[in-house]
Amino acid sequence: MTPPDPTAEDAPGPGDAPDPGNAPGPGAGVAFGVQVALDALAEARIVPTVRAGDAEAADVVARVLYDAGVTTFEFTATTPGWRELVARWTAEVPGAAVGLGTVTSPEIAEAALDAGARFLVSPFQVPEVRPVADAAGRLFVEGAHSPTEVRAAAERGVAKLFPAHVGGLTYLRTLRSVLPGARIMATGGVTLANAGDWLAAGAFAVSVGSDLTAGGDVPAAVERLKTARLRAVPAP
Repeated sequence: MTPPDPTAEDAPGPGDAPDPGNAPGPGAGVAFGVQVALDALAEARIVPTVRAGDAEAADVVARVLYDAGVTTFEFTATTPGWRELVARWTAEVPGAAVGLGTVTSPEIAEAALDAGARFLVSPFQVPEVRPVADAAGRLFVEGAHSPTEVRAAAERGVAKLFPAHVGGLTYLRTLRSVLPGARIMATGGVTLANAGDWLAAGAFAVSVGSDLTAGGDVPAAVERLKTARLRAVPAP
């Protein structure tokens, strides 16, 4: 998938937050850049988190993923040199929907958006980042765990259920029963072996981290995840 350019001149400004009980389709009061990211996540459903000791190492992993057909993934703000890395991918690989994870402050959010990040991800609630994302018309996948937190984050687009392994699949199903339209990205404890189970349990998307590269054969791991995606139920 080649995401539309969210900086296009005719892109509308930030729109109303989606209702988690009735997730809207394209154009239903959602900012263009937000919808672009939502579409990319909905198509990918499995979103790798590329975390490494430095930017060059992260770049190597990301290029292997991209060559294997993964076009939506996130770098993290814990990787030294991440700003230049995001900017490089934005400029050189426009077909990739690259986000930044571990966004924990407005300063990090602003730097990520300036570098071209298509979406932002936090491990927990960061209310002060919300206006930054809104002003830029970008998706903020905000960390959450309690039902109240998940509902609030999902109203803004996507809630990141973290750490997902605390509560597990049963907890996700319970959340989905009371928030049937909520977009929830499960992160933490999601592996090659159980990614399909999380999708089948109702996750809008899942994030896979170190398990994707632990075996040393990233293309094979990607193929395994593609199979898990195909066998799961459609995105809610």
